[in-house]
Amino acid sequence: MKNFIKAGFLIFLSITLSLSAIAGKKTVRFGVSEQDVKIYIDGKLMGSGQLDIVVPSNACITVKVEKIGFLLENITFCNKPNYAPPPKTYYLEMKKDDAFDASEATDMANIDMEIKTHKPEIDAWKLISQIITSYFDVIEVTDRETGYLRTSWVLQTFKQNTVRTRLIVKLGSTDPLTYKVKLVSEQSGMPQTSVKSDELFKEWDRVLRKYKEVIHELQTRLGS
Repeated sequence: MKNFIKAGFLIFLSITLSLSAIAGKKTVRFGVSEQDVKIYIDGKLMGSGQLDIVVPSNACITVKVEKIGFLLENITFCNKPNYAPPPKTYYLEMKKDDAFDASEATDMANIDMEIKTHKPEIDAWKLISQIITSYFDVIEVTDRETGYLRTSWVLQTFKQNTVRTRLIVKLGSTDPLTYKVKLVSEQSGMPQTSVKSDELFKEWDRVLRKYKEVIHELQTRLGS
């Protein structure tokens, strides 16, 4: 019985080694539509544009391709029995990042912007509320006595990202009448993230285009 088991094991080992010898390492000529992309192999930066990728015998590798303004791509090549063999050539047509296209870089995101006004406090507050409700549907908190206003989060999901945006207004001083306005813009880096998952969101140095003028409009109309 022991000899039978041993013989079976040796046959299995022999078959495995034979398959390994047959497989050998494979080379994939990897090309990308964007020449200045970064190409990572198993987490290590290996080059850009076009690259010869070696897939070792009995192994799988993951190729990650990234470029600002384009969707992140991950491709796995396997050189193992019972897997489709790696192709000799592989061409990747990168897709535009819809979150990037729907937003703009700005230095006004996530910082307090001071806005001074010579308008009477009641008129200023009425104008602030009017402007903000033209951009945001729901005001979560509003208190004219303390000069505080906060909108609800507005969530927008994309193919590889989720963005949430809100506006916060605080009274800075009364002489001269000054308000501090913050446009909060955050991203999760994942699609379909719940707006309540605070731990998954981080500050984003971009703002969705539909909110890009709100600070400028507040500055212009309150200052006039």
